[in-house]
Amino acid sequence: MIISEVMTREVRVASPDDTLQCAARVMEEKDFGSLPVAENDRLVGMLTDRDITIRAVARGLAPQDSTVREVMSPDVRYVYDDESVRDVAKVMGDLHVRRLPVLNRDKRLVGIVSLGDLALSKPTSAGDVLQSIAEAPASSTNQDGMTQASCATTGTQRPARQ
Repeated sequence: MIISEVMTREVRVASPDDTLQCAARVMEEKDFGSLPVAENDRLVGMLTDRDITIRAVARGLAPQDSTVREVMSPDVRYVYDDESVRDVAKVMGDLHVRRLPVLNRDKRLVGIVSLGDLALSKPTSAGDVLQSIAEAPASSTNQDGMTQASCATTGTQRPARQ
């Protein structure tokens, strides 16, 4: 079985020019831990909740004024849509990640594969990956992971703290 048969095809993506506030709002609404970042139909990075917390907050960046590009991880790990479920499970275990973007051979984002997707296809693969993730060093980062995220404001804003 190949990964395109089990991956999730509808993927929300962020633009590198979106504000961190916009991306965080999408992540909260959809309960995502990360978003692929795409520009001109190409995957250019990943944004995780950890990127926002550690990179942006620690640097004192204002989420409404800072862009995804400023804190995203540009080194994206991915798999191809024609790879076997078994091989992808091994890659996920080796990288200690729960999600990976899926590209076609033209390097266009076509989906995302999660540990849950693997569990539905082959429970032993998912179990092996989960064990590898559980044994991951504390410093490893997880990636979550093609609908453009909407960054329109809802009109409701919290009052500034004093």
